[in-house]
Amino acid sequence: MPPIVFFVLILLVIFVVALVSSGIKIVHQAETMIVEKFGRFDRKLESGINIIIPIYEQARKIKWREVKTDIQGRNYYLYRLTDRIDLRESVYDFPKQRVITADNAGIEINALLYFQVVDPIRATYEIANLPEAIEKLTQTTLRNVIGEMELDQTLVSRDTINDKLREILDEATNKWGVKVNRVELQDIMPPRDIQEAMEKQMRAERDRRAAILVAEGEKKSAILRAEGQAEARIKVADAEREAIKLVTEAVKETGSNPANYLIAVKYIETLKEMVSGKDNKVVYIPIEATGVLSSIGGIKDLLTKAN
Repeated sequence: MPPIVFFVLILLVIFVVALVSSGIKIVHQAETMIVEKFGRFDRKLESGINIIIPIYEQARKIKWREVKTDIQGRNYYLYRLTDRIDLRESVYDFPKQRVITADNAGIEINALLYFQVVDPIRATYEIANLPEAIEKLTQTTLRNVIGEMELDQTLVSRDTINDKLREILDEATNKWGVKVNRVELQDIMPPRDIQEAMEKQMRAERDRRAAILVAEGEKKSAILRAEGQAEARIKVADAEREAIKLVTEAVKETGSNPANYLIAVKYIETLKEMVSGKDNKVVYIPIEATGVLSSIGGIKDLLTKAN
């Protein structure tokens, strides 16, 4: 066999092998491929080994977006053409964008979008660039939703915004064969001056609550002290009443008048306080102690006559 013929046969065999191998398509689980015949849709391939006729049949390619990370740990987006359509749930992390609230406050906000291709045929033929369309639609919808809310409402209504975004996006992307499962707002950053005002307001609120707690504590402490003093006075009064009762019974047993005895005791206690004070000086006592005690009966008689 001439060398030139042998060389041609080798090339022919390589071409046939390459042609046949290009017609074998292995589709992974949760993936699919769109096959066209001369540019027209024919069928979609299921997971497993599939055979297509090269040149006569071709796999349709679509644009897809992937997130990559550079050596500095920053994420960047890579758009590429692929003939495989991923049917799993995908997540798009959108960069921060500036939006204006209903009360004209500019805030920076970014979101996560979780979606899934449920109809690969519509995802291929109803939209030219599915990832970019989803991104732009999410950004415009986010501006519209935030623009209808005031700043304070925006900061405390994250779940409401998420649900509203998901509902609007799911309805809009249904034509593209996409199901939006959920939307999550990551960060809501108001302007610096508003942040400072909010921090001051928060500190003032904490100070107010602290003052209220201190005042309530002092009030309860004062109430407890007053209740304690009242209970102490009641106990002292009860003790004095019990003492007077016992003294009265004891004096009655001796045949004396209890009133005279009690007045005399009180008089002596008062006289003791008069002479025991730091600035009190008694120069002369005009009566004797025995005279005081003997005059008690006269005092009682005067009081009796006055009545």
